Amino acid sequence: MTAMTEDHLNGHPRRWAALGVLSLTLVAVTLDNSVLNTALPSLARDLHATTSDLQWITDAYTLIFASALILAGAFGTRLGMRRALIGGLVVFGGGSVAAALSDTPTQLIAWRAVMGLGAAFVMPATLAIVTRMFPPHERAKAFGAWSAAAGVGVLVGPVTGGALLLHFSWSSTFWINLPIVALALAGILAVIPRIPAQPSGRLDLLGALLSTLAIAALVDAIIEAPQRGWTDATTLGETGTAVLLAAVFVWWELRVTNPLVRLDLFTNRRFELASLALAVTFFALFGTLFELSQYLQLVHGYSPLLAGLGAVPFAIAMSVASATSSLTTARLGTARALTLGLLLVAAGLGALATATTDTTFPVIAGFTAIVGLGMGMLMAPASLEINGSVPATYASMASSLQSVIRELGGVLGIAVVGAIVSTHYRATMADAPSVAGHDLPSAHAVAAATPAPGAGELLATADHAFTVAMGRGLLVAAGVALVAAIGVGVGLRRRPTPGSVPTGVAEPEAVLAG
Repeated sequence: MTAMTEDHLNGHPRRWAALGVLSLTLVAVTLDNSVLNTALPSLARDLHATTSDLQWITDAYTLIFASALILAGAFGTRLGMRRALIGGLVVFGGGSVAAALSDTPTQLIAWRAVMGLGAAFVMPATLAIVTRMFPPHERAKAFGAWSAAAGVGVLVGPVTGGALLLHFSWSSTFWINLPIVALALAGILAVIPRIPAQPSGRLDLLGALLSTLAIAALVDAIIEAPQRGWTDATTLGETGTAVLLAAVFVWWELRVTNPLVRLDLFTNRRFELASLALAVTFFALFGTLFELSQYLQLVHGYSPLLAGLGAVPFAIAMSVASATSSLTTARLGTARALTLGLLLVAAGLGALATATTDTTFPVIAGFTAIVGLGMGMLMAPASLEINGSVPATYASMASSLQSVIRELGGVLGIAVVGAIVSTHYRATMADAPSVAGHDLPSAHAVAAATPAPGAGELLATADHAFTVAMGRGLLVAAGVALVAAIGVGVGLRRRPTPGSVPTGVAEPEAVLAG
């Protein structure tokens, strides 16, 4: 395979085949989160996992993914993005095998973290290669297809997980990664060109350590707060530690010669508001899917397959809107497309928050489709806005940052929405017998060992408490999306302020270097 050269600045001849391979690679890493949602009740039962364990099983992957993305992007620039992509997939596949063989929540959490580390090398590499291989006038379509691939991952994940769980154990949701990884690796070797490495000074390892520890402390504080108490000394201590580490990180990044993050990128209003739109979107997505899976399987008693099918309308709407987002954005403009997308997300979440224990499956599916439509409408224009609002010198960093923003939004979505649901459920079920008041899976386990009619009464109380708690969490997510829509709509219509682009570089947009 020949290396990419300047002869391909107007578009690599194999760019569309490469886009297909890169989309498959993206499906592999996005599939892992969505496929696992259908397995949460099975994990709770087979591994005796608590709600906190389930949140960490889900968040360990996303947390390490988000924390390591910028550092992985920097390594990828030095190694060459093709090498980073291959190495990340190998680590991801190996972590999947170990996760499938886990027999305790702690082991599964640890191997999920390893998978997240591998995925951290994959995501920025796919985006950087797409940007490198496509000329500027084709990037809107390419980014739309790239964003649609995330929708395909969401679509395939729950349905695949549900189908697997009808015949196999939860470990099958990890084994399924191996054939996808193998196909992706074969495609990369066949059609992705070698991209030269770009040495660019010393790596900011201290910045990476500070940012990772700050995020980990904050997420642990939020996840464990419902059990410990929001005013518990450990919760307050971790929150304070996160704030302190974040402050030190900012101080360090403003002084180091080769910072992990150019913080002055966030003085660019276009970059800042497009980043906000992405973060809020994934906050809503991950927080919603985590709770919705338990609602469909436990409250409604649906099979894992039927619960997985509940995500199909969402994913179809998201994929269609993503694939056509270049046309939508051309007609509406970026500001209106982002604002309308966020408003649709808020409307869908608000509607979903009205669900009761008797709400029918088609109604739930319709509400989630509204959320998917909004997400698909804004993902590609937000990505283009982020990449197009910075000088070419910082394009690689911008690509990594938008991946960080998406995944960090997802981490906080699971943690915050999950904490709201858990806090309200525990308060409502404070007088419940045994561990039934801890979480909904525990309540169903206790009910299974309780004679009638006590079992029926316990289930009815627990299901109602969880559904109301889920509604409160979704209302918070809807409120966040609504506020973001207002901020983005107003902010992007204002004229840019002087100096909103980092100084010291005055380059026209160029194809991203790998």
